[in-house]
Amino acid sequence: MGGRDATMVLLDENGVRCDGRKIDETRRIMIRAGGLKNADGSAYIEFGDNKILVGVFGPRDVHPKHMSNTDTGILRVRYHMEPFSVGERKNPAPSRREIEISKVIKEALEPAVMLEKFPRTAVDVFIEVLQADGGTRCAALTAASVALADAGIPMRDMVAAVASGKVADTIILDVNNEEDQAGQADMPIGYMPSLNKITLLQLDGVLTPDEYKKCVDVGVKGCKIVYELQKKALKDKYFGNGGD
Repeated sequence: MGGRDATMVLLDENGVRCDGRKIDETRRIMIRAGGLKNADGSAYIEFGDNKILVGVFGPRDVHPKHMSNTDTGILRVRYHMEPFSVGERKNPAPSRREIEISKVIKEALEPAVMLEKFPRTAVDVFIEVLQADGGTRCAALTAASVALADAGIPMRDMVAAVASGKVADTIILDVNNEEDQAGQADMPIGYMPSLNKITLLQLDGVLTPDEYKKCVDVGVKGCKIVYELQKKALKDKYFGNGGD
């Protein structure tokens, strides 16, 4: 989390952010279920300028067998940024950040997936970030939930995710890349609306207790907006664009 960038106005006197949004407005979000023929389930998301593709495979046998669990299935997640996804070409080898985000997304999805229904097997989630613009872990988590549902994996609920944060002493919804770099705080949240359960909560930056509570509330409201788009993506695939 960097210091305030004096050359960029993150929030003007009218409450308009650097990309023209209001403080409680998300970026443009488009989610599509399906699309990968060889995967058991898949999804594509555009979240602002983030573009992410997710493929789900399984449940399938675990190799090597000693890695399996006789009581429950296991969830494996790989989050990967393509070398061309950022301005300066990224090293194709997995970075520490990618390994960390893979773990974070896996732990955020585990409460949602009924792993106990398919012991001794694994469900693999492959996340490919084609273009990155701040908030990729939330966009990836959102798309992974849709891909799991598309694969027919039993789930308690989908996890919807968005980052709230603090910019120019103001709590905002859906932090973009500039706000992440030059703002005061960034709080990614993953939330299961049907169960009213948070499965991901991280904080980079400093908030007062009141700001912390407001940031969570704003993030949860944002997750509910994302959740409706997740459901729409699945309805559009299985019932057509006008389906209910």
